[in-house]
Amino acid sequence: MRIVTLETSGEVYTSKVYLVLGAASRLGDVNTLVDVGQDPAILASIARAPTGVGKWPVEQVVLTHNHSDHTALLPRVREAFHPKVFAFSPNIDGVDCLLRDGDAIKMGDAYFEVIHTPGHSSDSICLYNRSEGVLFAGDTPVVNASLDGTYEAGFLAALEKICARDVRAIYFGHGPPLTEHCNERLRESQRMAAGSGG
Repeated sequence: MRIVTLETSGEVYTSKVYLVLGAASRLGDVNTLVDVGQDPAILASIARAPTGVGKWPVEQVVLTHNHSDHTALLPRVREAFHPKVFAFSPNIDGVDCLLRDGDAIKMGDAYFEVIHTPGHSSDSICLYNRSEGVLFAGDTPVVNASLDGTYEAGFLAALEKICARDVRAIYFGHGPPLTEHCNERLRESQRMAAGSGG
């Protein structure tokens, strides 16, 4: 698996957009965008990505939730690449397939588990790959829960589920990835959220 963080112009507020590719760009790999953001510069960044000879640059899109900084570019991505679009929410225009908690979806050359993580939004999901320990978190506060916050039962249950997995890298909707001490940070966040009285 290769994860490319797509470049933005820096002039438009947007989420991070990740392009998940297979390690060898085989025909059976599924070039996948995790979120699409709202900066048109992302389209040019896709064109520069090493997506493989004879392969469509973006074959599918997986949206982590419905907020516009993660989804606004979807009409232009659909027009340019005609991908299949997946999301948990049925309320996003342009979504082809609804995801459910526990689903498995192929991204690049790897399968990811869909984990519904309500809290930031009712339709938030994380995506977890067991073989490489990769977690796409979107805007779910998996490592910055606090004692001051109030967390719903669904989020606490989802965080417990994530803490039961071996996570070695976390890619967030905003900010740099976390590539060290992920499990410790997750468990610390779980303790804080559970102790908040939510």
